[in-house]
Amino acid sequence: MNSLTWDPQSIWRRRGLPARALWPVHALMHGLLAARRAAWRWGLRRPWSAPVPVIVVGNVIVGGAGKTPTTAALVQHLQTRGWRPGVVARGYGGRATTPQLVADDPDPGLCGDEPVLLAQATGAPVAVGRDRPAAVRALLQRHPQVDIIVSDDGLQHWALAADLALVVFDARDVGNGWLLPAGPLREPWPLRRRPAPDVWVVRTEPTTAPRPHPYPEFAAPRRLAALARGLQGDPRPLRDWADGTLAAPGALAGIARPEAFFQALRAQGMALAHTCALRDHADAAELQQALAAAAAQPGAPRDWLCTDKDAVKLRGVALPPGVRLWSVGLELALPAALTAALDGWLAQRRVPRDATL
Repeated sequence: MNSLTWDPQSIWRRRGLPARALWPVHALMHGLLAARRAAWRWGLRRPWSAPVPVIVVGNVIVGGAGKTPTTAALVQHLQTRGWRPGVVARGYGGRATTPQLVADDPDPGLCGDEPVLLAQATGAPVAVGRDRPAAVRALLQRHPQVDIIVSDDGLQHWALAADLALVVFDARDVGNGWLLPAGPLREPWPLRRRPAPDVWVVRTEPTTAPRPHPYPEFAAPRRLAALARGLQGDPRPLRDWADGTLAAPGALAGIARPEAFFQALRAQGMALAHTCALRDHADAAELQQALAAAAAQPGAPRDWLCTDKDAVKLRGVALPPGVRLWSVGLELALPAALTAALDGWLAQRRVPRDATL
């Protein structure tokens, strides 16, 4: 690794010299989190319990591991089983500072890209807010028919009591097992909270060196959708770019791990003519500017592929002349073992709890 290059993913894979140099910060974070856990355990702070069951979909590793596709698949499964789920999310990248219902203004600049994407994918009511209990209360007041809450990326938001946590891991697993910035972990793993929700592990990618977790594990691999969709909804088989029917495309991604998206496209047989990686939750202006700059280069491709998360921000935005933009979704099917376990778990929670909104 170049000594002038900060490559956290490389550092976090092992307990090498760069990670060891950051170990004192890991130790400090460990102590701060222990103090935080003690405050909740001793009752100095208390979580709020919703009047309906709460399932959190989150992770302990930093960066995209597949939480949003897992959340969408979970909500869709609940709907097929007769539940009426509602979703709450932080709304990263959005301007909202108080609880906001996505249906009131489905602007990714206000509500964040992932909540808008979840609302479109599931049709479920979605509320965003930094205060998760307040977001749940706002959602239930507007949608009293909701009988279960799914919290997207809420594992570290302890103010909302959770009944079940689906903790998502990709191929990185827990990396070197250390806390940020020496490692990829947001909090110690396994979870050390008391009280703690039921915990299940969901693996969205296989890993070459899995570490045993003291929780039930389920494999739910992600895959690219077979069809890419233009911003007006017109479909096109992804294989058209792989087999040469269409010229090699460019790829644009403003997500936590853009290279993972590019590699997934290449795994479909595509020779990408150009790639453009942006920061996670890049806004519409950043995406538009990056696309315009890339499209202005000599020999730039006409077709560009992006993620669904980027596409929700680029609908209605002027594209460079001659450029066609296509979104490629990530599909995730919950395995039968997970849905069976979930159905059994839910069967014990049909009766609403007493709680004050």
